Amino acid sequence: MILQNGGPVTVLTGAGISAMSGLPIYRDAAGNWIHKQPVQGPKFRSCDATRQRYWCRSYFGWQAFSKARPNSSHHDLVTLERNKLINHVITQNVDGLHQSAGSKITIALHGSLSEVICLSCGDVSSRSDLQTRLTVNNPEFLKIDFKAAPDGDAIVDDHHIEKFNIVDCSKCRGVLQPHVVFYGDNVPKQRVSLCMDHVLNSRMLLCIGTSLMVFSGYRFCKAANEAGIPVVMINNGVTRADDITTLKINDQAAGVLAQLKTHLLRASPVYS
Repeated sequence: MILQNGGPVTVLTGAGISAMSGLPIYRDAAGNWIHKQPVQGPKFRSCDATRQRYWCRSYFGWQAFSKARPNSSHHDLVTLERNKLINHVITQNVDGLHQSAGSKITIALHGSLSEVICLSCGDVSSRSDLQTRLTVNNPEFLKIDFKAAPDGDAIVDDHHIEKFNIVDCSKCRGVLQPHVVFYGDNVPKQRVSLCMDHVLNSRMLLCIGTSLMVFSGYRFCKAANEAGIPVVMINNGVTRADDITTLKINDQAAGVLAQLKTHLLRASPVYS
């Protein structure tokens, strides 16, 4: 088994690993969009109507998103982490489920939806606290039906959006944004550099549950391949990196990780 040969292993995860926690995914097995493309960062910051739409949908989406809990795949990776079989986890997800499962080595490449940042004063606050403020300002929205969408989004009727009252920063009245990297924005350079160092100092890059259609994750596969580092893929469907993948397991993450964990721990003296 490739993980048993010793040396650092970096894991890169995507939405597929959280699907079993009940969180919707963006793309189907062919890599096509299932839902509408998410809001673009520049438009969110420049357009009042876009912010109203985002926060209205987020108000409903958060109700489902915040209830998601780590699934067996998250816990399996934590077990491998504790047994020193993997060294770093880079996640493209903003759900915090790796950390909730107990991971101490996870880097959230795109940030976390559990936090909100003020674009004026830089204050970082809790998304749960914002939910309370939004409820106070929109009491009539408590019983409206919605359908959950990826990354804490939701599908609601447009006539509700037009009536939704957004709130400002409680400290300076500035514009609030989820503390994540929106589509159309760049991952902070220091974070990219840290992740790239981990990848290039690894013996292998293991990708789980990601189509890698977004360049921010694909870049690590590309860099690993160029450096002669094996890229191993566990994903149900096509990926952008299929042509540079050393080994591809076309399956759901849960079953493969469970078998991988069992196999490795039988040979691991660290397991407890």
